[in-house]
Amino acid sequence: MTSLYYSIRKYLRYFLEALKGGEQDFTEGNLNKAIFLLSIPMIIEMSMESIFAVVDVFFVSKVSVNAVATVGLTESVMMIVYSVAVGLSMAATATVARRIGEKNHQAASVAAVQAIILGLTFALVIGLAGAFYAREILQIMGGSPELIAEGYGYTRWIFLGNVSLMLIFLINAIFRGAGDASIAMWALFLANAINCVLDPLFIFGFGPIPAMGVEGAAIATTTGRSIGVVFQVYHLFKGNSRIKITIRSLVVKWDILKNMIKVSIGGVGQFLIESASWIFLMRVMSLFGESALAGYTISFRVLVFTLMPSWGLANAAGTLVGQNLGALKPDRAETSVWRTALINVVFLGIVGAVFLIFAEEVIAIFTPDEAVVSFGTQSLQIICLGYVFFAYGMVLIQAFNGAGDTRTPSVINIFVFWIFQIPFAYWLAVTMGWGPSGVFWAIAVAHSLLAIIGVIIFRRGRWKTVKV
Repeated sequence: MTSLYYSIRKYLRYFLEALKGGEQDFTEGNLNKAIFLLSIPMIIEMSMESIFAVVDVFFVSKVSVNAVATVGLTESVMMIVYSVAVGLSMAATATVARRIGEKNHQAASVAAVQAIILGLTFALVIGLAGAFYAREILQIMGGSPELIAEGYGYTRWIFLGNVSLMLIFLINAIFRGAGDASIAMWALFLANAINCVLDPLFIFGFGPIPAMGVEGAAIATTTGRSIGVVFQVYHLFKGNSRIKITIRSLVVKWDILKNMIKVSIGGVGQFLIESASWIFLMRVMSLFGESALAGYTISFRVLVFTLMPSWGLANAAGTLVGQNLGALKPDRAETSVWRTALINVVFLGIVGAVFLIFAEEVIAIFTPDEAVVSFGTQSLQIICLGYVFFAYGMVLIQAFNGAGDTRTPSVINIFVFWIFQIPFAYWLAVTMGWGPSGVFWAIAVAHSLLAIIGVIIFRRGRWKTVKV
């Protein structure tokens, strides 16, 4: 009992330390502590990102059906921006982590500047084009004249604000790579808090603030993220982080830019390959009616929400891999991956057990429709059977990315999601007559296969030789 008491006190102290942040060397000392200090703020950060989307949809759904459809159509096009942001973030994390591991903080700061230059250039070009052609974008995506008239303002603001989206993604990735995960967490917490307050004010109006409808949601989101970026930039220049941007850092390094583009292409590919595969699965699900599609959609949102903390753990593994490879400690890098994966297995194993038992009650929170609840329950229970494999797969993929090897996960994703999962889902669901459950089983099996392939390739150790 005494040892349990002291263990609880120790990890409570670690928890507070993780929230506070501060100078830490993750290439030395207790590895369990390093994983804990990195993962806690990253888990909270990922949870904040999922809450961002939920809050927007909750308030917009009170406006009109067209408003919700506008958000959906705009988000589909914005997938390009998200994919580039994710890809550049992977490259930034890997490069900065490697320089920090080498104890070369100046080089890490220079690398951070190159990542920001790349992100800004892309975001400005896409933002201006998207804002100028907002009506045309909604028209191409199939929006009705009424939808376009009501929602083009939302699309215009989202594209104009994509600079803040790109930067908050990118700079948080820089902080994570440096091991300053608490700053990334607080930046997103601030942006989220402002968005939660401004969303209802701008959408429905309050006092002198006019009701702006769905356009108000875009303005609130852009404002929240922009203030989050200001907070990030303040810490970049203030120098209370391992990354400190000075006049010496503000230079263009073409060799670093070229390498970042090379690494980020793999990251962009990973995101597009996996996200596009979900679109095809949705198409297969649509063959079985609206209730099946709705049940699957709700279960998917629930799954994503619970998987976000796991992505926080996976990001911690990526940072530890990058920094320890930079410190020429590949064995410590590998050990950190296996330990983080084990923690993730325990977490998702518990979540999976809860879903197996209470899936129906969870889905019923979102809809009273019995048919939708039935399909959603089936989806949640079958897919969560693969949660243990999900846990390993996430951590291993981020370990490759943290090492700067974004090509390997892209190849794995192409094989697992396109060559295997989509045909397998169609075969089970349509050819074999399993219906929607065929799609659910295909997802569970595909992610299990991804984890198995990831383990085999990771054990070969070629990721330890990647130069960043």
